[in-house]
Amino acid sequence: MTEIRFYHLTRNALEEALPALLEKTLARGWRAVVMTDSAERVEHLARHLWTYRDHGFLPHGTAEDGFAEDQPVWITEKDENPNKANVLMLTCGAASRHVGDYDLACEIFDGGDDAAVAAARARWQQYKDQGQTLAYWQQGEKGWEKVS
Repeated sequence: MTEIRFYHLTRNALEEALPALLEKTLARGWRAVVMTDSAERVEHLARHLWTYRDHGFLPHGTAEDGFAEDQPVWITEKDENPNKANVLMLTCGAASRHVGDYDLACEIFDGGDDAAVAAARARWQQYKDQGQTLAYWQQGEKGWEKVS
């Protein structure tokens, strides 16, 4: 069964939080799909992952790059898994009908956006009604804190 984690952004923007989550994913030897809401956002996130740190980058690709099967991180606006990832990261309100195909799904949402918070609550309830394994993480002073 898929574990679904909700990551409530309260201190940092997606661009700051996503690289750290992806680094942890890759350190575990996992592959990820980052699903977002538009082709423009795909390109924005892809550019950001090349430049977010002075010394280093996260290996990733998009449809524009091709070779999905070779990419440890695939960024897309489509509900797809062309790199055979076992982790799905849903950003910017993107929703997947294939959450159950992954070992882990991460719903990352902006706590400063009332519509995003309401949508996350609705998705939480939907997953709960389906009997999914859920966890809720919120940014605190010392980083991510699991809230029971």
